[in-house]
Amino acid sequence: MPYTLKVAHLYGDLMNTYGDIGNILVLNYYAKKMNVELTSEIVSLKQPFEPAKYDLAFFGGGQDYEQVIVSKDIQGKKEDLTAYIEDGGPMLAICGGYQLLGQYYIGADGERIKGISALPHYTKSQDNHRFIGDIVIKNVETDQTYHGFENHNGLTFLGEGERPLGNVISGHGNNGEDKSEGAIYKNVFCSYFHGPILARNGELAKRLLLTALKRKYPTADLEQQEKLIVKPTY
Repeated sequence: MPYTLKVAHLYGDLMNTYGDIGNILVLNYYAKKMNVELTSEIVSLKQPFEPAKYDLAFFGGGQDYEQVIVSKDIQGKKEDLTAYIEDGGPMLAICGGYQLLGQYYIGADGERIKGISALPHYTKSQDNHRFIGDIVIKNVETDQTYHGFENHNGLTFLGEGERPLGNVISGHGNNGEDKSEGAIYKNVFCSYFHGPILARNGELAKRLLLTALKRKYPTADLEQQEKLIVKPTY
């Protein structure tokens, strides 16, 4: 295969409560169809994140117990993760990973848990309530509709420079108020979709892979990869 991509699976041994490892499997599936050899490795506790080593990053979700552990360790990776993001490094972040990229989130017990502020959003907590159920959103940039399942206590509010992954057609989204779901900042894509998100939304997987390829191989002819047809699975 003429192209190679290396994925950093951030805290993949801790942040995988909702089967988010499936996103890695789906990326690998579409990578093969795009003639790309994709490899991944877990970057976890007390391990450095090396921005130049990775072409793509994935950060899954977890429960509060794991998130507290990760929130402390990830402060040591803050500078390198922020540099990677600001340099246009592609990343997919789901639920807890999404929250920890922001300023902070409030846990179910009211504890304020520190993020790395690589993205400007913040997350509050609901009292004895969760957003659970099927959700449908539409991305205004691509006109694509994404289908998924949400299950989160958090109420996330986007900040300057962020835009939603999509506008809510049905479901709750980030906070149940402003009809936004997820976030896009530079080449970082965030969402509360579990399931995992890429299994039902292959166009998003294709977008992530193309973004990584164009960044790593800026002069390559990727016409064949651009033409890959992704059939909806919902």
